[in-house]
Amino acid sequence: MSQWQDTMEQLVRTRERALLSYAYLVCGNPVQAQDLVQDALVRTFSRERKGLTVVKAEGYVRRAITTAYVDIYRRQQRWQRVQHLFRPDAFAPDRLGEVEAGSDVADALATLPPRVRACVVLRYFDDLTVPQIARQLGIAEGTVKRYLSDGLGQLELALGPLEDARSADAGETTVDSSRSSGRNGS
Repeated sequence: MSQWQDTMEQLVRTRERALLSYAYLVCGNPVQAQDLVQDALVRTFSRERKGLTVVKAEGYVRRAITTAYVDIYRRQQRWQRVQHLFRPDAFAPDRLGEVEAGSDVADALATLPPRVRACVVLRYFDDLTVPQIARQLGIAEGTVKRYLSDGLGQLELALGPLEDARSADAGETTVDSSRSSGRNGS
């Protein structure tokens, strides 16, 4: 077997459950989570990358999961704008296709728009900083901050006060402002 096949096999064997959990947090649907992981593995290993370790490969796969989810959402939005041109008027939604989430957090995450949800998951489940999230999603840092603020606000409505998340972000800004005031005062 070649190097990339060994890396992929080891990644799937050791980190498959973590990747599926991550994809589920991103999309909120267990079936779609499996599809996202599969697509991300194909995207990551479809071309040869020299020196690809399991740790690096997992990073590539996680990024491919969030990118694929946002791409799917965009395609769905485009389709929703024109679907009335292709479907008959008598269309009933499929109630059997709905999946009941098992936790309050999953239910609350499901209420968030895709970009906001991606930002919240990357910040609080992947422990990425605002600049890292901005680079990964290709958006401005201010937009990430707005999405995080909006997301936390919506999550607080659904789950109650989120003291840990708010204090962690407040602690970062407090540390940064104390550093800057120390520089200005010297």
